[in-house]
Amino acid sequence: MKKVVILIGNYGSGKTEIALNMAVQAAAEGRRTQVIDLDRINDYFRMSDFVKLLDEKQIHLVSPTFAGAGITQTNMPAAVGSAFAQDWDLVIFDVGGDPAGALSLARYHTDFAALVPGQLEVYDIVNIRRPMSETAEKILRLKADMEGFARQTVTGFINNANLQDWSSAQDLRDGYPVLRAASEQSGIPVVYTAGRPKNLQEFLRDGNLDPRYVGTPLPLEPYMNRSWSNFTQGRF
Repeated sequence: MKKVVILIGNYGSGKTEIALNMAVQAAAEGRRTQVIDLDRINDYFRMSDFVKLLDEKQIHLVSPTFAGAGITQTNMPAAVGSAFAQDWDLVIFDVGGDPAGALSLARYHTDFAALVPGQLEVYDIVNIRRPMSETAEKILRLKADMEGFARQTVTGFINNANLQDWSSAQDLRDGYPVLRAASEQSGIPVVYTAGRPKNLQEFLRDGNLDPRYVGTPLPLEPYMNRSWSNFTQGRF
């Protein structure tokens, strides 16, 4: 059965990095994979910069900034329709990083609603090192805003606490109790904990972790080799 995954989250939460890793891992398993780039908010961390990588992995990309593919803002909706009409094993939607960005999903509400139960997952990627994500209360407030705009309901959290190239296992340790509190307050499970392999392995060695608030470990290859300081200061 086709699996459809929507990735939402705040700016800098790591949606595109996780989308790339999920897609590459699925393709390596022989699954027919498509990625839909709906992040029209951030041109710096965008999926369409990885056309060559995705092509090499035989992953189909739909993006409004997919150079040479003839996909423009006017025919983007028709291209997105292939996610529902064609026979993929996995389709990943990478959505813009704020409530307004989630609006891009709303136009496909009837297509999502037509999927059979269990076919759609909506994951809220949380990086507690980013503003508006430092506490469970802030996470749930932002989640509710994005759900309203996207007309979708979050089914799982992903702990992706990180500081880009300065990340350590401590980021995941600090994210764990915050995601646990958000999960306990909302009833939404933590489905993945994501991080660079070394940091993730060190984090998982902690014997006091409750598996319910860790989920499945998701090691990430650092495809997004960008300078966060340059981005925040406009040097890109």
